[in-house]
Amino acid sequence: MSVRTPLLLLPALLIAARLACAGCGGSGGSGSGAPPPDYAKALAGSPPPLAALHAQENKLLPGGTEAFENRIAALRGYPVVANFWASWCGPCRTEFPWLQKLSARYGKKVAFLGVNFEDSEDAAETFLGEEPVPYPSYSDGDRKIAESLDIHTGVPDTAYYDGSGKLLYVHLGQYRDESELEDEIRRYALDGG
Repeated sequence: MSVRTPLLLLPALLIAARLACAGCGGSGGSGSGAPPPDYAKALAGSPPPLAALHAQENKLLPGGTEAFENRIAALRGYPVVANFWASWCGPCRTEFPWLQKLSARYGKKVAFLGVNFEDSEDAAETFLGEEPVPYPSYSDGDRKIAESLDIHTGVPDTAYYDGSGKLLYVHLGQYRDESELEDEIRRYALDGG
């Protein structure tokens, strides 16, 4: 009987494993199936510093902490929302459709950036092809960008900077829903924290 018991449990264990990994891969992020916004239309007429971000949509940029901090400095005059994500992160995949909509809605006033955390370049680029965003992401394979912001818990996380480049707030972990993310964008990026 002891040999049969584990064999009888195998189908239940396989089902449980599939349910646990339901958000761990595949296209469409949260499974909404909705196409991303028309970024060209939504962001037409953006100020030059923000238009420069939009011209790098979906790009994975090298340079680590120095390049990331230089970009924050170059965006002086605009608040910044920096989302830390990874292709292997189920909660990140849930948040991406929200970031798509909100970056299209607020991208003429707010600079959005991504930080790809502990991910392979191929996996990150594949994911960005599935869930395109109108801004670039910086590679953070060594966690140095995250560590510079005292982010040690994993992803997703979202950092908010004011127009002078000062870090105002870091939201650790996944947002409950799109409205919670939008509320924080309004509070920390549009209302100045």
